Order: sequence, then C-alpha cells, then structure tokens
Amino acid sequence: MNRRDFFLRSAGAAIALDKFPHHLFANATQKHATDRVQLGPMKVELSRLAMGTGTNGSGGSSNQTKKLGLDGLADLFKAAYDQGVTFWDSADQYGTHPHVKEALKSVPRDKVTILSKTHASTEKEMRADLDRFRREIGTDYIDILLLHCMLDGDWPERKKGAMAVISEAREKGIVRTHGTSCHTLEALKTSARTPWVQVDLARINPAQVAMDAAPQTVIGVLRQMKAAGKGVIGMKILGAGKLRNKVDESLQFALSLDCVDCFTIGSESRAEMLDLVKKIPAASTRG
Repeated sequence: MNRRDFFLRSAGAAIALDKFPHHLFANATQKHATDRVQLGPMKVELSRLAMGTGTNGSGGSSNQTKKLGLDGLADLFKAAYDQGVTFWDSADQYGTHPHVKEALKSVPRDKVTILSKTHASTEKEMRADLDRFRREIGTDYIDILLLHCMLDGDWPERKKGAMAVISEAREKGIVRTHGTSCHTLEALKTSARTPWVQVDLARINPAQVAMDAAPQTVIGVLRQMKAAGKGVIGMKILGAGKLRNKVDESLQFALSLDCVDCFTIGSESRAEMLDLVKKIPAASTRG
C-alpha cells in the first residue's frame, strides 16, 4: 500500500479539503485536458476532459441548456474543440442532442467522440432510441452509449432487452462501445462484474459529494473494473458544482487515480471551460 492509499484508508468517509495533502496526490509528469486516452477494450480515442452538458440535468434540460440555449451551448462545444477537448458528453435526459448537432455543423464528426445515455429497457424502446438519438445528433453512429442511471443491483435482468439491441448495434458499427452510468454502490458493483459493460461512468470526488459510497470504497470497485479491462469515466468531479470552491483539490484527486481514465465536467461558460483546461496540468503535479 502506498502513502496515498494509506491516507485514503485512514481518512474515513471523505478527505478534509481545507487540509488537502497535495504532495500525496501529485503526479510525476503533468496531465492535460487534451491528453489522448484509449478507452476500454474497444480503445475509443478521446480527450482526458469531456465537455459535460448535464449539470442538474433532468426532464430534457440542464443548467447548460437553460443558460446557454442552442447556439450558446453549440458555441461552447466548438470552443472546447478548439482547445483540444474532443470528448462531448450528452444524454437524452439533458436534452442536449440538438446542441451537439448544431456544433457538428462546423466541427468534423470524425474528430470528436460523442457519448449519450438511454433510459430504454426493452428491445423496442432501445431500437426507437437508437434511431431518434442519431437523428437528433445528426450522425450515423454514437461513439459511447450508456444505460443511464443504474440504481438496482439486478439491472442486467431489467435491461436485457436494451443490452441485446446495443450489442447488435456495436456489431453493425452504429455504436462503438457501451456500458453504464451508475448511481448506487450495488449497481456499480454489478457493472464491475458484468462482461457486457465495456465502459462505466462513475461518481468520484474526494469529499463524497453526490457519490455512491466513500471514495475509498468506490475506488476499490473502479480498480476491479480496470483489472477486468473496462474503461472508467469519472463524473461528479466537482460534486455537481458543490466543490467549485475546491477545484484544484478535486482535479488533483481525480487526476491521481489509477482507476479513472478520463472525466466529464459540465462547464457553464467559455470562461469556466478555459479555466479547467488551464488548471488541469497545474493541479496534476502540485506538491
């Protein structure tokens, strides 16, 4: 056990961010928002930072859609792309497919990695979602498609119809890789042991804000995923905005984890996005 793991084990449920031990989480070399990452067994290439669009996302809207509108969020996607952030995180629940489509009018489709999420359970629901999602985004394929917000430990039984359709879509090249986003520890543990899951979107931050369990517990499950060859995308890095006053500490924590390949953060302005791009390399090596 290294010193960082010992600290996590000793720190209890969460880390006191006012006394964050930066030296324990410092990387030997800098990491950048624009680093190219090969995600999961399908080795889908993307940037380390994803442009998230689902802050308080529900009912077909989010902070991003409400504050920025169609053109504003599309412009933010394009601004992120210009900075080398080529991973765009969307979902049906956020209502952000049209915003991605608008951005794709001036960004080459093959230069960005698009993630979306579905609540479908049955084969019929999933076939309808696949057709609708691609129309809404304006694309023939979706790079990463996730079953959205898994809560139950038996989700594979509940979602087997949708899973079969997504697997078929991957074989046809309509989906490049697939998996889950999880919102309970039991669902996360199931994803870790389910071969169908190639990629998982998991909640992780040092303060246990909007998370499934204590950081140490979640990290243990995510390491099982990585050992099984799965890709791991971190979310809630800033605790759904509640850790905005601790951005440096939260970024350094996420960047130090050997079980997180990349992460999504929902900037709500160009200034916030540029600030993240600037802070990530500095935070990664801060001692």
